[in-house]
Amino acid sequence: MRLPALPAALLTGLALLASTAHAAPAARCLTDCTPRIGIVSAFGAEADILVAQTTGKRTHVVNGNRFTTGTLRGNRVVIVLSGVSMINSTMVTQLMLDHFKVQRLIMSGIAGGVNPAHHVGDVTVPERWVMPMEVYWQSNDQVPAACGTAGDVSCLGLSLAKTPAGQPLPPYQGWFLRENYVMNSANAPKGEFRFDYPVDTEMLAVARNLKPALQRCGPKAAASGTVDEKQCVKHQPKLEVGGTGVSGTAFLAHAPYRRYLFETLNAQVFEMETAALAHVAYANRVPYIAMRSVSDLAGAEEFNADVAALFSSGLAETNEAAVTLAFLEAWAARGKPAR
Repeated sequence: MRLPALPAALLTGLALLASTAHAAPAARCLTDCTPRIGIVSAFGAEADILVAQTTGKRTHVVNGNRFTTGTLRGNRVVIVLSGVSMINSTMVTQLMLDHFKVQRLIMSGIAGGVNPAHHVGDVTVPERWVMPMEVYWQSNDQVPAACGTAGDVSCLGLSLAKTPAGQPLPPYQGWFLRENYVMNSANAPKGEFRFDYPVDTEMLAVARNLKPALQRCGPKAAASGTVDEKQCVKHQPKLEVGGTGVSGTAFLAHAPYRRYLFETLNAQVFEMETAALAHVAYANRVPYIAMRSVSDLAGAEEFNADVAALFSSGLAETNEAAVTLAFLEAWAARGKPAR
């Protein structure tokens, strides 16, 4: 049986639809299309503080993950807990960007200190994030020459991280730092290799002017009516803005590697989520910033009473939330909240 011929106009329309199907952008805001600031928290206690202060709350469960929408310090937000690890951060951040109309991203949580000048309880806002555990692992510190020339690993689909002079960054026991391949709508179809992910300049400018009320003693320190100094850190916590934040798949408890990161990358803190979020943000062309509270000196071997006080008194989540809330309030005051 022969089917009747389709009208020429309909055939033309179908052809146009077929030709544009591959160019259509990926579906976004599958759950909620209200413009929002996305907040991804790696520390559950801090996420609880932020959610508690959010008004007009509504909960959305996506693939088991709980996203809370509402208004926080004058900004429409969506808040989610990532859980520890680069993989969880990646998955949850992309899920948020797919299901909500996120205009900017904030990452917050706890990190190990790398810069020895910082103290337990300080909150850091690095100006860029990197993944130093993405490496080419050589058996020695001789520059790899897998593709015939020293430093060239392009035939493997890789790219070594380089100094401004074009030389590979100094290795750590045979670990040569690599750049990551990333594709987005601006660099397609070729894509690009990146080593660092700068935070948004507007958001960083706001962070530089913050004066949050950081506490030395956590809320549990005065539970009995008098302040228990054992529940307080020795130094008055400060907000530190600048430098490099680093993320990796390991829980860092190795002093020599910590010193390498500080000397080679000007690293301030080490944790296991933010650079993954930064990669997703860059791939989706969404501006981001990250705040991290210093919990200890990564790799320190001696007992530190400040570390015990930070967590047992509730100070870790209190100070971290204070910076996030101060930032949101300042951002809304500039007339640029997600509304």
